[in-house]
Amino acid sequence: MTEHNAPTPQAEHRTVLLRGGEVHSPADPFATAMVVERGHVAWVGSEGAADAFATGVDEVIDLEGALVTPAFTDAHVHTTSTGLALTGLDLSGARSLAGALELVRAHAAAAPAGRILLGHGWDATRWPEQRPPSRAELDEAAGGRPLYLPRIDVHSAVVTTALLDLVPGVTGLAGYHPDAPLTAAAHHAVRAAAHSAVTPPQRAEAQRAALAHAASLGIGTVHECAGPEISSEEDLTGLLKLSAERPGPRVFGYWAEEVASAKDAERIRELGAAGAAGDLFVDGSLGSHTACLHDPYADAPHTGTAHLDTAAVAAHVTACTESGLQAGFHAIGDAALSSVVDGVRAAAEKLGLARIRAARHRVEHAEMLTPATIAAFAEFGLTASVQPAFDAAWGGEDGMYAQRLGPERARTLNPYAALLRAGVPLAFGSDSPVTPLDPWGTVRAAAFHRTPEHRVSVRAAFTAHTRGGWRAVGRDDAGTLVPGAPADYAVWRAGELVVQAPDDRVARWSTDPRSGTPGLPDLTPGAELPVCLRTVVFGQTVYERPNG
Repeated sequence: MTEHNAPTPQAEHRTVLLRGGEVHSPADPFATAMVVERGHVAWVGSEGAADAFATGVDEVIDLEGALVTPAFTDAHVHTTSTGLALTGLDLSGARSLAGALELVRAHAAAAPAGRILLGHGWDATRWPEQRPPSRAELDEAAGGRPLYLPRIDVHSAVVTTALLDLVPGVTGLAGYHPDAPLTAAAHHAVRAAAHSAVTPPQRAEAQRAALAHAASLGIGTVHECAGPEISSEEDLTGLLKLSAERPGPRVFGYWAEEVASAKDAERIRELGAAGAAGDLFVDGSLGSHTACLHDPYADAPHTGTAHLDTAAVAAHVTACTESGLQAGFHAIGDAALSSVVDGVRAAAEKLGLARIRAARHRVEHAEMLTPATIAAFAEFGLTASVQPAFDAAWGGEDGMYAQRLGPERARTLNPYAALLRAGVPLAFGSDSPVTPLDPWGTVRAAAFHRTPEHRVSVRAAFTAHTRGGWRAVGRDDAGTLVPGAPADYAVWRAGELVVQAPDDRVARWSTDPRSGTPGLPDLTPGAELPVCLRTVVFGQTVYERPNG
């Protein structure tokens, strides 16, 4: 990209013309130019019409053929944990138990003395040993230091003896196992002890690293999913303060705590949270055998863990709705999702369907849906905040889902096409650091779902990862490049633009420019993903790729 006119400190109030590229806008499917004024899109249109603006703007940016799209919204992020994974011990690339232990040794040797060691990302289902590290192995690798090492789904963890020694009474808590991953209350206790050892400067450093990384990927907004069992009030308020004080991705915070009264709702608001939602756990995860199922796991003789029942869901939704607050839940297993929709139904019977729908309550993950629960999501206007990268990582005939559930049940997971057909609003995210921040990879994962009948078009997936995230926070005026919308956009180096749909015949037909549908990059598996050149939030550049 070539820029004309140097920026000034009043950049957010400058009028900018971008021209000579491809602008993805429903206002004009053939747009090549855009004007930004006072943090909003003022105009989109053709190159010829752009001449009329060229002399009246403060800055002209020659896109040199680059693609301009709305900035992505990642609708489910754990920002501090993401930053700690980016700057610390990340085991997601370990290909064996032995390799993971070697990474622990190297990290322990390099880390400052006296600091609790934090890691992330191990997944024993990907290792030839097919088991997590034992406590003795971790004690040796960590050199006797406190170490907290959550599984990739963050619903269980292995720890060292030195960390257990910092948590009095942990051996008597539910979910404690002498030499197996900790779950439930025992896991929450050791996680709290580990995270409390993170100093405010460490936390701020991690948050800055995570937001900078998000900006470098064309992400303009993140939904922080915080809560008392996940992080801390200080973590959430610190992040919201940080994001308000410096240019970077917008942050909408959610606080996952049950609400029983107007006073509870007011406390959520005082934290700066957009709702009492996010990871308010109805169940756990499939990988840790803690997602709550109607029928037992294929590889374990139980049905997982239920944290909230139908009555608790109904009480929370009712109290939030009466207080004008968005409610939401973490629900993955089919039994957990049944509890959610039954609870929402009870709230609707008390308050009326219109009030429930208007509140735009949301459900995170929503993986193990049935036709009945999909219909209920549509009826109650529930947003499905989902993570397509989960299917890319764990779907397929030989993936973790099939191990846990058997191939038949595994094939029902993450039915995005059925959700869209039913009219359920979708918002895409990563659950980072569970799966990485990777917006175009997320769109690809939805369009090329491992189960073909669940695939959606690239256009629908892109919408879910841009406008869908804004709709999930109650905003219908953002996430798209039309006059009047916030100027949150990203500039990309991309190949030929096409219109991809699950049906190849439609895809071939709709590359015809006469279809009037704006194209998007070719996301066929194996094709190179677009490279972010610049990310802009409310008219301010928050990322610029070195050397273009």
